[in-house]
Formats: sequence, structure tokens, C-alpha cells
Amino acid sequence: MKLIDDLRAKQRLYSQYGPSCSMVKVVLADGTLANALFRLQEWLTGLGLAPLALVPHCLNKWINGCVIGTKASFGPGFVLIHPIGVVINSSVRGGRDVWLESGVVIGDNRGQSPRLGNGVFVGSGAKIIGGLTIGDDVRIGANAVVTKDVDAGVTAVGIPARALSKRPS
Repeated sequence: MKLIDDLRAKQRLYSQYGPSCSMVKVVLADGTLANALFRLQEWLTGLGLAPLALVPHCLNKWINGCVIGTKASFGPGFVLIHPIGVVINSSVRGGRDVWLESGVVIGDNRGQSPRLGNGVFVGSGAKIIGGLTIGDDVRIGANAVVTKDVDAGVTAVGIPARALSKRPS
């Protein structure tokens, strides 16, 4: 189940720089309700119940300030670290272990939306716009504006975003 994978990914995130984090802390942490509502919305859409998927969609918007299109999809390990201000277009596709901070916008431009690879981290306030591809193991810096493809293993920062460095494998 994707939600369990999401919670485990959040637990890994919280345990990176210190002692192991309990699952209770993860469940009670900021963003977990937003993740659960998104997964419910995704599941209902997958069952062909798109009108019913609008219920968790609206709850997410009202409770968490987080708008994720009903047809957006992400692989297992999707983490909304802080959901406030997150806006994701319905046609966005993301791989596994995509982690988003607050204020992230992943949007459409002229009918085309981004595709995110696996192991992508997007910092607070970053914008990813248009029909571009974000490679695997990419880090997008806070407040970056990404309008072009980002190669795998790169850290991208700035306005417009540019490759800062390629991390060692």
C-alpha cells in the first residue's frame, strides 16, 4: 500500500540526522494527513470514482492548504513534509521517494506538466513549470524556478534554476 510506503519514507527522512523516529511521531507529524488525503483521492480516482475523489481533494485544500489535482500520481514514498501552499497540477507524474517542502508549485504550462524521477527533493517555495523532466536523485533548492529539464544527480538552484553541482554516486 502506497500510504504505508509514504509513512516509512517520512520515517527515513526524520531519522536521517539523529536517532530513529517512531512511527507514532510520523503519523502525528505535519503533512501526514495531507499525504493520507492525497492517497485516498488517488485511490478513488483509480477506481473510476473521480467525482468522489473531490471530497478528499477539498478536505486537503481546506484543512492543509494543499491542492493536488485529482489525476496527479506519485510512486510509493511520496512525502509532503509541510503541505501548506503546495499546488500540483492534475497531469503531474512523479516517481518513488519524491519529497516536497512547503509552498512548492508543480504546474502546467501550455498543456504540459512536469515528470519527476525517483528520489527527488524539492525545497520550500520552489516552482517547477511546464513539460519538463526532472531526473532521478535531483535536489531542487528553495525558491528555485525550474523551467528546463534537470539531469539526474544534479542540485538545481536559482531563478531560473541552473545546475549547481552533480553529486557523487
